[in-house]
Amino acid sequence: MKKILTVMLLLSIVLTVAFANGAQESGTPGDGFHIGIVTGTVSQSEDDLRGAERLIEEYGSVADGGMIQHVTYPDNFMQEMETTMSNIVGLADDPMMKAIVVNQAIPGTTEAFRRVREKRPDIILIAGEAHEDPAVIESAADLAINNDFVSRGYLIIDTAKKLGVDTFVHISFPRHMSYETLSRRRAIFEAASEAMGIKFVFETAPDPTSDVGVAGAQQFILEKVPAWIEKYGEKTAFFCTNDAHTEPLLKQLIEYGGYFIEADLPSPLMGYPGALGIDLSAEQGDFPAILAKVESTINEKGGAGRFGTWAYSYGYTNTAALGQHAINVVEGTSELVKMSDIMRAYGKYTPGAKWNGSFYTDAGTGVRADNHVLLYQDTYMMGKGYMDTPSVEIPEEYYTVK
Repeated sequence: MKKILTVMLLLSIVLTVAFANGAQESGTPGDGFHIGIVTGTVSQSEDDLRGAERLIEEYGSVADGGMIQHVTYPDNFMQEMETTMSNIVGLADDPMMKAIVVNQAIPGTTEAFRRVREKRPDIILIAGEAHEDPAVIESAADLAINNDFVSRGYLIIDTAKKLGVDTFVHISFPRHMSYETLSRRRAIFEAASEAMGIKFVFETAPDPTSDVGVAGAQQFILEKVPAWIEKYGEKTAFFCTNDAHTEPLLKQLIEYGGYFIEADLPSPLMGYPGALGIDLSAEQGDFPAILAKVESTINEKGGAGRFGTWAYSYGYTNTAALGQHAINVVEGTSELVKMSDIMRAYGKYTPGAKWNGSFYTDAGTGVRADNHVLLYQDTYMMGKGYMDTPSVEIPEEYYTVK
């Protein structure tokens, strides 16, 4: 009887250990940790939120015994900054929380991260598409990610040149030009245009947050584009810094001619559905299908070779990839600031698309940050395909243009 009991006890121990190991290998909640994901709402940043939903599909929500705890910040986040910070900091109350990802890392994220650090110094803090100045977010985040506004300042012009563009029109307004990242990219646009023999033009449009509102700002673009095409010609490429300007700009360029290389934060969902009048609800979350539908409609309207994007939404990929990267780091299969490990996480959600990037370099001091990465995805031109921008060598001097 004692022998039987001993065998049964040993068997129980073996099964328990095997179950625990199996849970770890499968990536299930048996790992014993949670990942916090903070995004905007569906009305303000739908792509970012859909990336969180993708992670929940893969790893389950904490409420259902899974790994992902998703919260949102208010739409009016500039006026409700304390609520935003409370939502982020509240995630640290969970003793199983091991990492917090905020995408987009709107103003207030730095202070929220500092408060988390005071409570839980063990939690990994990741900022996706940081809005605050680089030196500010770098002081609080373990890892900060931005679209590569430096490289793209050169690459968008390089792509335009390869397409035969002779004029580049940059559309913005004073508030955006006060941002270091946007003003620096404009300077690179201008320098690259001059070097490649392209005429650079700056056009001012109303700020959608001003008294005219979004409707007034969009109406301005609708009315101005035909005149701009007549003035600068159909071999002109246009770029706008504000999302609200994108849809009316695309709508008129399809009608009157001109080029659009890619949006400020590129996605086949950025401006295209409204400009083209297409319903993409059936393709929701399936970016190859979304891109195929947008591309076929563009081609039907005679826009092949003139309109571009990133094949996969930057906002969606940022949330999903940074969440996956956090999981990999906690599990010990990735290093937090190792570029190849970061790229591996992004590649998981963007099959077929290449990425490139570099660590952020301060234009004033020339100092390269060790926790701030700038990334970009290959540009995809409708009716033409990928432009292989990650393989383009960017002259070193553009990294210090300001």
